[in-house]
Amino acid sequence: MKSGSEGGKEETIKIEQVNKGLRPRGKWNYTWQMSEHPASARQAKAKSEDSSRSQTSVSLSTTSFQSLEISRMATISQATILFPGASASDLLGSSSSRGIIGIPLKSLGMAHFSSKTNRGFALVAKLKKGKKNEYPWPDEADPNVKGGVLTHLSHFKPLQEKQKPVTLGFEKPLVALEKKIIDVRKMADETGLDFSDQIITLESKYQQAMKDLYTHLTPIQRVNIARHPNRPTFLDHIFSITDRFVELHGDRAGYDDPAIVTGIGSIDGQRYMFIGQQKGRNTKENIQRNFGMPTPHGYRKALRMMDYADHHGFPIVTFIDTPGAFADLKSEELGQGEAIAHNLRTMFGLKVPVISIVIGEGGSGGALAIGCANKLLMLENAVFYVASPEACAAILWKSAKAAPKAAEKLKITAGELCRLQIADGIIPEPLGGAHADPSWTSQQIKLAIKESMDELTKMDTEELLRHRMLKFRKIGGFQEGIPIDPKRKVNMKPKEGPLFVESSSGLQEKHEELTSEINEVLESNGTLSNGSLKGDESTYDDSRIKHSVGANSVA
Repeated sequence: MKSGSEGGKEETIKIEQVNKGLRPRGKWNYTWQMSEHPASARQAKAKSEDSSRSQTSVSLSTTSFQSLEISRMATISQATILFPGASASDLLGSSSSRGIIGIPLKSLGMAHFSSKTNRGFALVAKLKKGKKNEYPWPDEADPNVKGGVLTHLSHFKPLQEKQKPVTLGFEKPLVALEKKIIDVRKMADETGLDFSDQIITLESKYQQAMKDLYTHLTPIQRVNIARHPNRPTFLDHIFSITDRFVELHGDRAGYDDPAIVTGIGSIDGQRYMFIGQQKGRNTKENIQRNFGMPTPHGYRKALRMMDYADHHGFPIVTFIDTPGAFADLKSEELGQGEAIAHNLRTMFGLKVPVISIVIGEGGSGGALAIGCANKLLMLENAVFYVASPEACAAILWKSAKAAPKAAEKLKITAGELCRLQIADGIIPEPLGGAHADPSWTSQQIKLAIKESMDELTKMDTEELLRHRMLKFRKIGGFQEGIPIDPKRKVNMKPKEGPLFVESSSGLQEKHEELTSEINEVLESNGTLSNGSLKGDESTYDDSRIKHSVGANSVA
């Protein structure tokens, strides 16, 4: 008997001695075919012309060897298969000749094939070896690997192929400038001429254009950056900022949602419970992670880890990066809304500091389910919304093309949310987004975590709970009596000035000034008589005064 080879190759086993036992071992795919021996077939044909050849096919399950399925293709005319202690009819039961019935493998493995007739049999088996189980632990584990030796257990490995660069629509002018720089450098190499001045000019122009572009991004452009395929994920940041990290799995109800990753890690000797929504770095990982959309199992896993951290006194850091909770029928049947509501209620009662960081997009209740924290921090190009701009545009304007307008009205960027006191801080990103320099972005996140935790750890339990409650109670509040100048609209009626009632002293001063001016005019024309002009006692001709003033002005 030949053993199967690696890679799924098929080999054939021929067993001529039918009375020898067979015990299959390993993960094999067997196909058994039992047919009459040629010599026996000739003898049977000579004895009876009506007898036909018989054939039995036995198939073993590809996953276990607990049962056999025997399919009779034709009747066995004169041959009988005997197992120790039982006849073939007892094992096969009372099924019809064309039926399918299961036979325990144990019985087959311990049985001996024999024939009570003069006919022999040739047993042919095809074996196909399946793939071995792939374990994340390597053959030679490096004990000094960053994050500790237990990081070998994580399925999150460095990508074998480098991610392809993705250019967003508004970045095309930068790509054109970059192409010009490459062309000039290539020309300099080919011709041997000095184009250093031109290259320096183009590079400075490129840097200035990038600075102008990324410092004046529109809301919809920030949404596109937050959804960039090459943007660093939760685990990318975790393995960059932690000294050691051990992932914890399962919701203790039989499920482990890969869209939410939880684990214990340390930063500069301080242990934290990290909970985050994980997107994929390529199509295969996105399908595995369900594109970062958690199911109820994921939120219940996060809830279990929050209770664990609360019990042991670990501060909690959550990373938000999801378009929303998975809204399929199965998730709704399993209690998606209940799982999110349970998380909201529990997070307000946690007695340890909680920080939430939005590293990509935070969509609706799926983000809020792990976002009820003492401090909500956001990366510079992250967004946090109750409905995506496309969904909002489809509802209000009946077209997803109005998404830029919806993104502007929703106030979903980090700057707008800080002004509305929903977010508590902005973590800077490099020019070009977090994917332009992931390690630098991770270090900025690390500094923000340490700074916020230093502030929160000084609070006692009662103060910490009150701080978290007041953070959310003040959202949407306003104070009356504070005058605010409204923005002037295009066709707005001009604002009328207030009516002022001057005092009598002010009127008297203006009257005296006007009287002195009139006296000067009259003196210059020689028309003033009886001294100065005084109030109601003055005697003068109005027509003459008007005429004199007009003549003086003309002169």
